[in-house]
Amino acid sequence: IVAGQTSVKTPEINAFEEYLPDNVHINTCHSLHGPKVNPKGQTLVAIRHRSSDKDYDLFIQVLEVLGSNIVEIPSYKEHDRITADTQVNTHLGFLSMGTAWKNVGKFPWENTSYVGGIDNVKILMTLRMYGGKSHVYGGLAIMNPYAQEQIRQYARSVSDLFKSMIHKDEAKFRKRIMKAKDYVFGDLSSAIMLDDSIMGEYSLGNKKDRTPNSHLSLFGMVDAWHKLGINPYKNLICQTPPFRLRLGIVEYLFQNKELLEESIKAALFDKSIRRDDLEFDTAVNI
Repeated sequence: IVAGQTSVKTPEINAFEEYLPDNVHINTCHSLHGPKVNPKGQTLVAIRHRSSDKDYDLFIQVLEVLGSNIVEIPSYKEHDRITADTQVNTHLGFLSMGTAWKNVGKFPWENTSYVGGIDNVKILMTLRMYGGKSHVYGGLAIMNPYAQEQIRQYARSVSDLFKSMIHKDEAKFRKRIMKAKDYVFGDLSSAIMLDDSIMGEYSLGNKKDRTPNSHLSLFGMVDAWHKLGINPYKNLICQTPPFRLRLGIVEYLFQNKELLEESIKAALFDKSIRRDDLEFDTAVNI
């Protein structure tokens, strides 16, 4: 039995098929956490590619020793399609925020538009990723054949929405946001991931000074899911902590009517954060 532990399966499987004898059983896996994290209770994807029942069962038995939550996915292509969203686009969103803040020349926690639960998550996750290895994020994007389509759509969604913001085209902007909302969250029946008690507990600034935020990065994400026909909740089978947090704050924004309306108005009419949005649009499209 030969198995791999890469984050992108297409090049791995292609190499196995090219260089391994036909009588070798190929199974593969992917631990959805970093090397410093205890694997117990973490998600571990297992994929059967070319294997007998007996050898696949043995493969699973070996993985069970890790104590992880094993999730079986039918094909490596399905794995790469899902992780293009849960990893590549998640990284793109947070890293682009960091680039935008750097180009604005001001720490986000010094701006009252970034005070509050959602923005606290944005900032901390961005800092976490910038503390990691840059080649890992680049490799995930370059090697995954499904990533480019999703990256392009996210960039296109952000740019299209930003154009409507500049022109103050409220009808067009609102219609697009609401169509995306209905597609992604229309059938949501379970309780939301992050409630008010959690989101209101932490802040990097004085919450009394908070001013509205356009949340262009989150609006663009939901619009991209809509345009690509992606249900992010189905992708939770390959969730990583950053993806779950990203989906959680997006869900919190769209399920909170007052906050959603405030953010739409800020996106269209609040020029105090327009430069931040311009820099974010530029960063996503680089």
